[in-house]
Amino acid sequence: MKMSKGQIGRRLLGLTVAGMALVAGGTAFAELGQPAPWEYKLQEAGSPVMENITWFHNFLFVLITLITLFVLALLIIVVVKFNTKANPVPSKTTHNTLIEVAWTLIPVLILVGIAVPSFRLLFQELDIPKADLTIKATGKQWYWSYAYPDNGKFEFDSLLAQDKKPRLLAVDNEMVVPVNKTVKVLTTGADVIHSWAMPSFGVKIDAVPGRINEAWFKAEREGTYYGQCSELCGRDHAFMPIVVHVVNEQAYNAWLADAKKKYASTDDSAHPTAVAAAGEAK
Repeated sequence: MKMSKGQIGRRLLGLTVAGMALVAGGTAFAELGQPAPWEYKLQEAGSPVMENITWFHNFLFVLITLITLFVLALLIIVVVKFNTKANPVPSKTTHNTLIEVAWTLIPVLILVGIAVPSFRLLFQELDIPKADLTIKATGKQWYWSYAYPDNGKFEFDSLLAQDKKPRLLAVDNEMVVPVNKTVKVLTTGADVIHSWAMPSFGVKIDAVPGRINEAWFKAEREGTYYGQCSELCGRDHAFMPIVVHVVNEQAYNAWLADAKKKYASTDDSAHPTAVAAAGEAK
């Protein structure tokens, strides 16, 4: 069955409208700090680093799409123009200086254009600015412990919460930080390798036993941000969420005063309910 040009045009218009609706729907479903249904893109940025990661991702997506379309156009031209019927006598040309220079120089320029923002982003991630707050995150099987060495040296455990939403992402005790402050995160592992990952902040750093790794973020918007251990650390790896609650300065100071009293007697031993809580999550 052949379609007329009008039918083809209407079909293309329908596909275009559907694509635009999908893009708009993805934006509408986006939620700050956590994944959303039907989300097809990166989580909404909550820090300057994540904003640059999102920009770089979109830049590469546009660039690779243009390259793909260009190569596809060349293939179509070759198929149409240089088949046996259209070109029964093939050319015997073996060298073309202009083309050879172009297909060498253009890819080099493209790679340089990718390398410059790539190195700038990498430098931004690795060059930790002067921190307003330092937090030590220790990965344990299967939960996290957070220590605040700058504020009274207290520590608490953060386990998967059974009675909170979102499911499998909420915890009983959240990491709390002030908004618009540079937070340095020190990670280590108490048993095996874990990974502290917070997509909205653009942070993913391994927690290795016997080693201290560093990362940083600066949350620019108040709210609750969710992440997970992204290293296959054992049986209950899927039940090891990370939650960062970003609040204003006044709320943070109030929480800090309460936390110093609440967690004053916390030691470095394993949380007695850690294994049980992870098992119940199944």
